[in-house]
Amino acid sequence: MNILAIDPGTKCGYAMGPALSGVWNLSIKPGEGAGMRFFRLRNYLVECCRDVDMVVYEDVARHLGTQAAHIYGGIVAHIQEYCEMNHTHYVGVPVKTIKLFATGKGNADKAAMIAAARERWPEYDLKDDNQVDALWIWAWATEEYS
Repeated sequence: MNILAIDPGTKCGYAMGPALSGVWNLSIKPGEGAGMRFFRLRNYLVECCRDVDMVVYEDVARHLGTQAAHIYGGIVAHIQEYCEMNHTHYVGVPVKTIKLFATGKGNADKAAMIAAARERWPEYDLKDDNQVDALWIWAWATEEYS
């Protein structure tokens, strides 16, 4: 099963495996409208989802900031819409589930998640916590759904 894992955010982590992972920058550039973030996301989804059977994304239950919550909600809405339109299965996985899977602790911090990823995938140059989170989502989903 081909799985695309996504850590939704302005710096949007993605993974289809350790060798095919990274970060999509959904930042808005000067002079652009807010919708450009979602336009970029849709282009990335079109590019990556050709042979994807399932999209799994981090399901965040609570945000501290209003703007982050709005951005997250918009990104997830676009992921879900894209999957519905293309008959691709999708599922959100709670943050705690991913942290527990990666480190054995449901409240692991970013440093612990990165350290665990570097231990599991030492041959790969992992850029940041967004890529790492997407990799852990992918690894969890691969075990859960394969």
